[in-house]
Amino acid sequence: CASSILTALCGGLDSFKLTYSSSCNQISLRQNKSLSESRDEEEIQHVDSGSARSGELKKRRRPVSGSQTDTVKKSIQCDTCGKTFYKNSHLTTHLRVHTGEKPYSCGTCGKGFTVLSALKTHLRTHTGEKPQKINLKIHMRIHTGEKPYSCNTCGKKFSWKSGFRAHLRIHTGERSAQCDTCGKTLQNKYNLTTHQRVHTGEKPYCCDTCGKRFIQKSDLERHVRTHTGEKPFPCSTCGKRFIQTSELQRHVRIHTGEKPYCCNTCGKRFADLSGVMNHMRVHTGEKPYSCSTCGKKFSRKWHLERHSRVHSGEKKKSLQCDTCGKTFDFKSHLIIHMRVHTGEKPYSCNICGKRFSWKSALKTHVRSCTGEKPFCCSICGKRFIQKSHLERHVRIHTGEKPYPCTTCGKRFNQKSELERHIRIHTGEKPHCCNTCGKRFADSSGIIKHMRFHTGEKPYSCSTCGKKFSQPSGLKIHVRIHTGEKPHSCSTCGKRFNQSTHLKKHMRIHTG
Repeated sequence: CASSILTALCGGLDSFKLTYSSSCNQISLRQNKSLSESRDEEEIQHVDSGSARSGELKKRRRPVSGSQTDTVKKSIQCDTCGKTFYKNSHLTTHLRVHTGEKPYSCGTCGKGFTVLSALKTHLRTHTGEKPQKINLKIHMRIHTGEKPYSCNTCGKKFSWKSGFRAHLRIHTGERSAQCDTCGKTLQNKYNLTTHQRVHTGEKPYCCDTCGKRFIQKSDLERHVRTHTGEKPFPCSTCGKRFIQTSELQRHVRIHTGEKPYCCNTCGKRFADLSGVMNHMRVHTGEKPYSCSTCGKKFSRKWHLERHSRVHSGEKKKSLQCDTCGKTFDFKSHLIIHMRVHTGEKPYSCNICGKRFSWKSALKTHVRSCTGEKPFCCSICGKRFIQKSHLERHVRIHTGEKPYPCTTCGKRFNQKSELERHIRIHTGEKPHCCNTCGKRFADSSGIIKHMRFHTGEKPYSCSTCGKKFSQPSGLKIHVRIHTGEKPHSCSTCGKRFNQSTHLKKHMRIHTG
């Protein structure tokens, strides 16, 4: 029988793998792939810690009843979550998920891991060693669209084995664990138990420092780093450190410009999965976030949070900038705002190298390098780099000034112009120079002012190469080469290339 053949063969053929074919009732031997390739094929690595828990683990193991074929492929079941394995060592490794045992620890930072492969991956954060080629090979499927796993029943193809295995359950009838509350299906009983905490509100993992509770242990471990300040994942390009690997991976795309996630409807690309998921709602019209008070639906969670304040009467903004006192609804908005004060510019142009504090500013700037002007005025045909520039321009044709000052009644065609104007009445100057303490009413004022301290001259003449700190200085200088003199004396007709020269000349006539 198949089981006796397996027993006879398993005694020393570690370098070979047994394959059982149910279609032709044959058992064949083939040489194993390299270690790196096998990691792609096997989701759970062979790790036998030989720990003192073996007695406890044996109690959790039980054979799975079924046909002879089933016994060959999957013979051992986890009592905790019901997941099945065909090797004792795989179950031993899996049980650490439930027991919390982490027998492999990092000699540099002391962090513990359940499997050796995870420790090896972690060590690269300290050594700077590049990841294995097989990991790159798997990652490249995002870009190439390669789908090496094919379903023999329906022909559907998959890029990753985990997705392929989940799909097979549709045909085999093997039931995944299903949530009775929302109907969602999970891969196993353990994942279902974790998921159900969303509905029950159970948070069994508690932070010893602040008392905050979490659904998953991994969430608690990440949270603890906010107290300890530990940021074990550094960016090899700029040195910035991160609490989570996922944060580092997203950050690295700022430098590489990689956008691996693509919208299947319009082709727009995104740097992270959440970006493409949020974008897809533009096409589908999906609004998954609903107000419990009035029933209004929203496509984004923070839109709902902002709307909820209408009902609660909450007006106070809880997040305040320590430097200028400005308040924000969301922590992410405060973090972005802080770049005004710190001068941090994490976004870099791949064409000219210029750096920016905001992603939107980089996106707009790139168009100035490429010459792209995707927004066109339907009235005069003038084209613009930004949609907001087009909208402002159209108001020149329509004469619309939708933003009125409540103090003096003056109207403006841009909200930013109104905000700057209001500061004339209030005297507010929220932007402060960290070098000399001088204050400014708007961010553009402080940006221009900072160039006096730094000596930065980002605007250069294409004719002679002379550099200027302000675009207005470059504009006036260029007239030396072009001979343009746009300022004319109304008395004698003499022309000048600067308004200050005209004003000086006018004194001849006025005395």
